[in-house]
Amino acid sequence: MNGKAPMSAIASKPAPDAGRAPRRRFSLRSAPLELRMLALAVVIAVALSLLSPYFLKTNNLLNLLDQSVVTGIVSIGMTFVILTGGIDLSVGSLVGLTGVILGLSLHHFPIPVAIALAVLSGAAIGLVSGLLIAAFDLAAFVVTLGVMAIGRSLAYIFSGQTSISDIPPQLNDIVYTTFLGVQTNVWTLVLLYALAWAYLTYTKGGRTIYAVGSNREAARTAGLDVLFYSVLPYVVSGALSAVAATLMSSQILSIDPLAGTGLELDAIAAVVIGGASLYGGRGTIVGTLIGVFIMVMIRNGLNLLGVSPFWQGSAIGGIIIAAVLAERLLSPRARR
Repeated sequence: MNGKAPMSAIASKPAPDAGRAPRRRFSLRSAPLELRMLALAVVIAVALSLLSPYFLKTNNLLNLLDQSVVTGIVSIGMTFVILTGGIDLSVGSLVGLTGVILGLSLHHFPIPVAIALAVLSGAAIGLVSGLLIAAFDLAAFVVTLGVMAIGRSLAYIFSGQTSISDIPPQLNDIVYTTFLGVQTNVWTLVLLYALAWAYLTYTKGGRTIYAVGSNREAARTAGLDVLFYSVLPYVVSGALSAVAATLMSSQILSIDPLAGTGLELDAIAAVVIGGASLYGGRGTIVGTLIGVFIMVMIRNGLNLLGVSPFWQGSAIGGIIIAAVLAERLLSPRARR
C-alpha cells in the first residue's frame, strides 16, 4: 500500500459545493420592471430634494399628486392601447372636445347626466377609431392622427371658438372635497389605477389584451376574440379622456377648446418610461403610474428650480430619452 486512496474513493467524494443552490447576484437587469422604474423615480426625487428645499414640503407633494391626475388618467387608456401594439394620438383633442360637450350639456342637464354624456361621447369616438383600426386594418397612427385633427376642429366649432366659463360651482366638489387630507380627484386616480390593474392582472380580458399585443395571429388561432379586444382599448382610452376633461374642468370651472394640447405626448412618454413596449404585449399599469410620477416630478422640479419654460421642453425630452434608453439597455429583451 502506498497510502494513496483508491481512485474510486476519490471519484465518489462529493464536490465541496454539491447540493448547494447557486447564489444569484442581484442586478438591475434581473430586477422586476416596476422595481427598476421605481428606483429611477427615487433617484429623481432624491436629486430634486437636494437641489430644492421646497420639493419635499407637504404642500408641494400634494401638488404633485394633483398634477398627476389628468396625465395619469389619460395614461391608463394609453396603456391599454399600447399593450395591443397600437397608439392613440387623439387623446389630447378628445379632452378638449369632451370638455366642450360637458360644458354645453351642463346648460341643459344635471351634472351627473352631463358627465355621462361626455364620457359616452369619448367612448363612442374611441369605438369609431378602434373599428377603423381593427376591422379595416388601418394604421393606428394614421386613424388617430385624423381623429385628433377632427376632434380639435369640432371643439372649436361647438364652443364658438371661445372658452366656456359659466360652469356650475357645484362641479368643484368633484375635485376639492377631501378624504384623509387628500383631494377626491387623487382618490379617483387611485381607484381607476386599481381597477385597471385588477382587470389586466386577473381577468381573461386582460390576458387577452396582452396576447393580442404579443402575437395577434396566435391569439386568433387560439380562439380569442381578437376584434373585440383590439377595439376595447380605444373605447377605454376615449372614455378616460372624457373623465380627465371632467376633472380638469371641475378644477378651474372653465372649459377651453385648446385643453389637452400635447397631452398625448405626455401620456405616451409616461407609458414608455413605465416600461411598456411600443410593439405591444409588454408593460404594466403599475409601471405606467410610476412613469406618470416621473414625468410630473421632472416638470415640478424644473419649475421649483426656476428653469425657463423655453428650456423645460428640451430638459424633459432629454430625460425621457435617457430613461427609455436606460430601461432598454437593462432589459433582458433589449436586443430581441
